[in-house]
Parts: sequence; C-alpha cells; structure tokens
Amino acid sequence: MATGRNHRPATSRSRGIPEATVARLPLYLRALTALSERSVPTVSSEELASAAGVNSAKLRKDFSYLGSYGTRGVGYDVEYLVYQISRELGLTQDWPVVIVGIGNLGAALANYGGFASRGFRVAALIDADPSLAGKPVAGIPVQHTDELEKIISDNGVSIGVIATPAGAAQQVCDRLVAAGITSILNFAPTVLSVPEGVDVRKVDLSIELQILAFHEQRKAGEEPTGAASEADTAPPAAPPAVAVAKRPPESGSDGDLPAVMPA
Repeated sequence: MATGRNHRPATSRSRGIPEATVARLPLYLRALTALSERSVPTVSSEELASAAGVNSAKLRKDFSYLGSYGTRGVGYDVEYLVYQISRELGLTQDWPVVIVGIGNLGAALANYGGFASRGFRVAALIDADPSLAGKPVAGIPVQHTDELEKIISDNGVSIGVIATPAGAAQQVCDRLVAAGITSILNFAPTVLSVPEGVDVRKVDLSIELQILAFHEQRKAGEEPTGAASEADTAPPAAPPAVAVAKRPPESGSDGDLPAVMPA
C-alpha cells in the first residue's frame, strides 16, 4: 500500500482551494459517509448542507473548487462525492502516524478505532518512560523515544501526534521535524514553533472548555428585560477574597490532560 511520504497527490494549496474550504471538507465527508452507510444514492445541496452544519450556498461554492456541481433536480451522487473528497483530502492512500506520549490521552488516541477507516494507520507509539517500553497499547508495543528517528525513517512517517506534557512538547516537536515529519497534531497545552513547510494543528481541550464556560456564564446571567432595579443601579460591592488553590504537579506522560476520544 502506498505511504504518505512516497505518494503525495496534488495538494489543495497547489490547486488553489481555500483553507476554509479544506476545513469543511471533513464535515461533508462525515455526512456523506453516514448517507452511504444508509445506502442513500443521491443528496441535495440543502440536505447535505444541513447535515454538515453549513449553508447550501457555501457548500455549492466549496464543491465548485472540486469541479463537482451536482445535477439539477437530482442532486449530488453520494458515492462519487465520498470518493472525490477522500481523494482531495489524501485519504485514498495509507498515512502512517506516530503518537508520542502514551499517558492517558495518548493511550486513548491509540485505542481510537476511527483512524483506520479514515485512511490513517498508527505505525508506532513512543514514550520517554523506560517502564513503558515493550508494553502493548491497543495491540502496539510502546517504543522508547531513543528510537524516534529510526522509527520515523523505517515507517516513512510524515504525520506525528504529540500528546506529551507541555514542557516536553517543543523538544519532541523539534526531533520530529528534524526526522522528517512535516505535519503535526498537537494535543499538548502549548504553542509550538516550527519552520516553514511544517503544518501544525492544535487541539486544546482546556481552551474549548473555557469557551463553553464563557457561553454558560452569559446564558446564566441573562435576565428578563424590564426596568432596572435598585440593585442594578447600585455601585458594585467589593469582590470577596478568594483563596487560590495551588495546582498539583503534573504526573504521567500526558500531565493533567483528560483522556478523550476524537470526534
């Protein structure tokens, strides 16, 4: 089977597809895959847009970059669109991936069953803890970070996943890039510095939760419209003193990140 490093299709960048469109293609593919599993042969732009959570005009514009315009009165052929988007995303070939940092989060990612069905193969699990070396996680033996460069070279890996504590992430990133990795999915709660030509996608669970907390606070603070009460116009009272608890030190290969499964 072809590997990501040896067989690269024409990229969306070289074909002039906007990054915003590229970011929506996986949403369309997920919706189309669900339709395909239900043996739905065709779908209208309105139905597909609703399933993907976008408006139909944006969907039609996105598909025009792929050269797919559908058939008036019929819609889009589901199976053909699945193939077309999969090809554009590079999912018609095998992409070996290494996961570095096999703590709770790294182990959860290793056990995620959706990689194989989406064109990705976990080629290796890597951790700095010598006690983990040789222990199987999701049927794959963990290897020590001393072997990182050899593992990447032997497996032709171009995509790396970092699930280490924040303090170790940049050093791991530097080694991955030096070994030939050109795309990184970063779960560590830190911003990575990479050279030109290396793509980084960051997944920060705490930031997403903080954004949700903001919206929850706004919803909780909403009150019925009406005349302002005396309490509303009174000067705010001084905030009470709040004791700040010290955060316990991080432990394990992924610190205090929760173990989650990707969507």
